[in-house]
Amino acid sequence: MKKLKLALMLFAFSTVLFAQEEEEPVEGWKGSGNFALLFNQSAFNAEWTGGGTSNIAGNIAITYDLNYKKGKVSWDNRFIGDYGLTKIKGDEFERKTNDRLEINSIVGYQISDTNWSYSFFTNFRTQFAKGYEFGQNEEGNTIRTETTRFMSPGYLQLGPGMLWKKSDNLKVNIAPATSRFIFVNSRFTDVGDDPDAIAAFNENPYFGVEANETTRFEFGASVSAYAKFEIIENVTMENLLNLYSNYLDEPKNVDIDYTMNLVMKVNSFLSANVVFQAIYDDNAAKGFQIRQVLGVGINFSL
Repeated sequence: MKKLKLALMLFAFSTVLFAQEEEEPVEGWKGSGNFALLFNQSAFNAEWTGGGTSNIAGNIAITYDLNYKKGKVSWDNRFIGDYGLTKIKGDEFERKTNDRLEINSIVGYQISDTNWSYSFFTNFRTQFAKGYEFGQNEEGNTIRTETTRFMSPGYLQLGPGMLWKKSDNLKVNIAPATSRFIFVNSRFTDVGDDPDAIAAFNENPYFGVEANETTRFEFGASVSAYAKFEIIENVTMENLLNLYSNYLDEPKNVDIDYTMNLVMKVNSFLSANVVFQAIYDDNAAKGFQIRQVLGVGINFSL
């Protein structure tokens, strides 16, 4: 509960602090997006005595919004693609710094002349490439073990609800009857017919999916919020918050996914980007997963 309060307070603070008047929505289709290519690099020669290891890292991020407005009907769609790698000198393998594929879609029908609409939403999340855990063998060499891949896990959420929408840059969707499907590859859950192996696996199931299964169904409540503001000229902050509570299994244990993306524009093509993401999902990890990216690179609108 403390984790949930912290996420809500963080999102609400940014919303109140930077709230501003928005322009009237334009009817018809409207598309906009952003492409960012970030680089980070550190190099040390052999005589450097301060410590450090040479490394290079890169991250590609694409977001694209395609929204429709006609009378009382609205349809908001967003595609998010994010992938990053880092290579450390002397390390045999490159390592992922980020891997995200997400599609969001919300259809709304406005209620009278208010900011509220009846809604139906769909959210799909997975990753592009394989993920690994790294360790060492008996000879001291680095080895890696595959732990995730495309559609393992994959998440699909959908359900009816209520949408509060001030503008394309400030909206909240509340869906109290949300179906959620978790998909995984059988190679990660196949343990055979041995009862002891099945029981041991099910004590810590793979992203919530039990032994010899490839899907998990959940039914619960979902809240998604989006807020984008210009803090000062050429500095934009984007906030995304997603909450989910499973009625069928420990409903008080709310899944949290918060992302903050800060873009500091230098000119039409160069910018500095700061990304902070915090995820709490006890099916994946017993604690917060934290990701932070800081880089300077190419950034332009689509």
